[in-house]
Amino acid sequence: MKPLTAGVTRANEGLDAISWNILGQTYVPKTLSQDSFSWHATFPPGTFVPPHIHTTQDEFIYMLEGRLDLVLDGQESFATAGDLIRLPRNVPHGLFNKSDATVKCLFWVSPTGRLYDLFWGIHSMAEQKPADVVALSAKHEVDFLPPPPEGA
Repeated sequence: MKPLTAGVTRANEGLDAISWNILGQTYVPKTLSQDSFSWHATFPPGTFVPPHIHTTQDEFIYMLEGRLDLVLDGQESFATAGDLIRLPRNVPHGLFNKSDATVKCLFWVSPTGRLYDLFWGIHSMAEQKPADVVALSAKHEVDFLPPPPEGA
C-alpha cells in the first residue's frame, strides 16, 4: 500500500475513478493509506448495513445529507447532516436509511486493515447474497452479527 500523498480529491472524484456497489449503496474511495481509508457513501432510501463489528479498526461517519438510523451497541440512535458518528473497534453497529431521502456521508476507518480489499470483493460478487457477504467479511476483519430471533 502506498503512503498518503498530499493533494485534493475533488468533490465528484474518487481514487482511480473507482465507484463500488456495496449492498445497494455507492461507495467512492477518497483516501487510502496503511493508517486510514476514507470513502464517500450514498445510501438510497431503504438501504442499510446490517449490525457488524470491526475488530481491528475505529470507524467514523460524518453526515453530509439526510438521516441515518443506527443501532449502536444495542441502543437505537440517529444522526443527521453535520453530525459525527463514532464507532470504536469491537462495538457492534448497524446503519439504516429508513427515510424517503438519499443519505450522503463521509466514512473513514483507522487503520485501513483489510476493508479496502473487502469492498472490492463485495463489489465484484455476481450477486451480493447475504451469506456470501458475511463469509467474505469475516475473512477481512469485519464480523456480521446474527439477525435477532423471530418476534424479538
